[in-house]
Amino acid sequence: MNPRGAPKRNRLRESNQDLDVIAELDRKVHWLSAWTIHNANHLRENRDGLKVGGHQASSASMATIMSALYFSVLRPEDRVAVKPHASPVFHAIQYLYGRQSLDQIQRFRAFGGAQSYPSRTKDHDDVDFSTGSVGLGVAMTAFASIAQDYLLAHDWLAPERAGRMISLLGDAELDEGNIYECVIEGAKHDLRNCWWIVDYNRQSLDATTSERMFLRFSDIFTAVGWDVITLKYGRKLEAAFAQPGGQALRRWFDDCPNDLYATLSFQGGGAWRKRILADTSGEGDIGRALAAYDDEALADLMTNLAGHDLSLLLDAFHAVSDDKPKFFIVYTIKGFGLPFQGHKDNHSGLMTNAQMATFQAKMDVPAGEEWDTFSGLPRAEAEYRAFLEAAPFSTRKAGEAAAWIEVPGPGAFPRPTGRQSTQVAFGKIMNDLARTGGALADAIVTTSPDVTVSTNLGGFVNQRGLFARDSRNDRFREASIASAQRWAMGPSGQHIELGIAENNLFLMLGALGLAGDLFGRRVIPVGTLYDPFINRGLDALNYACYQDARFLLVATPSGLTLAPEGGAHQSIHTPLIGMAQDKLSAFEPAFVDELAEIMRWSFDHLQDPDGGSVYLRLSTRALDQPAEPRAATWTADLLQGAYWQVEPDYGAPLAVVYAGAVAPEAMEAFDQIREDIPGAGLLAVPSPDRLHRGWSAMVSRGGLSHAERLLARLGDRARLITIIDGPPATLSWLGGVRGHRVRALGVDHFGQSGEIPDLYRAYGLDAEAILDAAAAALLAA
Repeated sequence: MNPRGAPKRNRLRESNQDLDVIAELDRKVHWLSAWTIHNANHLRENRDGLKVGGHQASSASMATIMSALYFSVLRPEDRVAVKPHASPVFHAIQYLYGRQSLDQIQRFRAFGGAQSYPSRTKDHDDVDFSTGSVGLGVAMTAFASIAQDYLLAHDWLAPERAGRMISLLGDAELDEGNIYECVIEGAKHDLRNCWWIVDYNRQSLDATTSERMFLRFSDIFTAVGWDVITLKYGRKLEAAFAQPGGQALRRWFDDCPNDLYATLSFQGGGAWRKRILADTSGEGDIGRALAAYDDEALADLMTNLAGHDLSLLLDAFHAVSDDKPKFFIVYTIKGFGLPFQGHKDNHSGLMTNAQMATFQAKMDVPAGEEWDTFSGLPRAEAEYRAFLEAAPFSTRKAGEAAAWIEVPGPGAFPRPTGRQSTQVAFGKIMNDLARTGGALADAIVTTSPDVTVSTNLGGFVNQRGLFARDSRNDRFREASIASAQRWAMGPSGQHIELGIAENNLFLMLGALGLAGDLFGRRVIPVGTLYDPFINRGLDALNYACYQDARFLLVATPSGLTLAPEGGAHQSIHTPLIGMAQDKLSAFEPAFVDELAEIMRWSFDHLQDPDGGSVYLRLSTRALDQPAEPRAATWTADLLQGAYWQVEPDYGAPLAVVYAGAVAPEAMEAFDQIREDIPGAGLLAVPSPDRLHRGWSAMVSRGGLSHAERLLARLGDRARLITIIDGPPATLSWLGGVRGHRVRALGVDHFGQSGEIPDLYRAYGLDAEAILDAAAAALLAA
């Protein structure tokens, strides 16, 4: 790819004056990031006595890399995931651009101020990807690149608006396993336009990195098709290596263990000279080479790593002219330029007031002008303003809201009668949407971790095909071998098939769910997986929701009801995940008409500015569908979380409350209960999550919640018998709504293989267990 605006950037790179301006701005970035943290910890009022923190050392090691990018290299189309601990650097750069307020950085890590780690939803400046759970922001850039390629292939994004997806990461993040799951997936999908830039300071929170890991990283990333670019020495070091004695110095440098290098970086001064001479015994001309430097100059030379050499970084980044993924290993020093640089305990280190005063003098920042954007720099403010306005990154504008995708009416969502499971019905609805066509069908992009067929997405894929940037033939079809799957693969396909890594699924859904914000074109992501394996990608699910990515997650099959599969495939606590996860509305419908209405609502909810993502917990259990038409208020009640399937008499003493696939057992028990208690009620709760959120909101704001209105029909001393193929706690909270006593049935132990009647009997989910619970509840005082 020939990046748009390259001539302008080349002029920037070739101008010594421009290089000087960037170096001066970089100095200001170092200052502001360190001062922001200092202010938060030492100057601002601290009412609770907790350490605020802010990672001065981690910011210092990344600052020059970020200055090179943001002041010269980045185009407005590029998107960046910033290393979590470099958040102060990011905010400082945005402050210089005028995109971050003084109030925000003065309240760094305080309520309402700039966030500890870059946040799309909570920071006021222009954050592309939230970071904080290390490793996830890194992988997110790769999946965002795949999402961008999807839009390009469908002609929904102009080629000149395509950017590079860039991650700035600490080397300790490379210990995160999700990164390697990601790069394998990237190799399958011909990843491009993705840069990962490693702040290779070789220190983590607890320890110093193992020796020669850069070789292992190089091997791994080269094997999966990345260009590995190692930037180790600054230009002063390279020049010294070219002098007499320089090769011996280079050998010592390359053989120096990471912990020793960190120790000497902290000690500085004569420690470098003493150790090098002792280790080399004055080999060759090395003694004369070192004698050319006083102690301060020698320390400056030996810490001249590539990550702190602005000119070298600019040349390296600007030299990239193709779209092959790039893995930059950039050597740095943790805490570079600070009094604790290299110290093994510097991860959470903070400068004292005295150290900050010394640092302030070194940075030429006058007292009282600590927050001034260009104070202490040699040029007039207007010159810096003009430079920043001319930088490519400055032309990025706030994107317009992506166009709303019209959701068709109820007729487009079939409601099969007879006997059917929600999993099969989901597949039929998706297949019908794909076959009928229209704006919604065209906008849907599905994805699954190698369980497309077993989660009933196969019909949709048959209709719409698999996505690949290049067309690929179906060899089985060419050979006239019968197969239910007619999966064409090419640029027009609407299904992104993933390998068996649920973490990748949630990151892919997250990237697709941000397409409207990142690229200006909304898609409707639908992902499927087995319900118990949500746990394997839970961190990535939380991360996607934290960024307010929008997607429909369909988890099926679920619970003990997947009887013969046994405990390894039977989910237990996932309904509580759905209830606890912010920005995710969870549903567990029992019937197909419920599912159809929920899906129709979901496609709008995914687009609503105040909406979020949706999680459907579906079942393979086929149920007899309702024969009677629903009440006029049914849809509204359903979408608030619950409805009376059989409305109780006012003042009734008992109600059976159920969610999901246990509907037949609840109905069977209820029919018997009605013989003795004619006024009892049967409450269906297709969304414990929505019902609970509505109640919680009213508790804090005042007013009558949907749950309170429903349960108001019961007597004050009424009993509730709740049942779900999941944790009893999912519904037991209903007792707190109006003070009713609850007998909660559910599953809180690992399952086992068997048939549904046997398992329901063993785990207390059958009609007999419900009747026993009702009897015990009514007999209790």
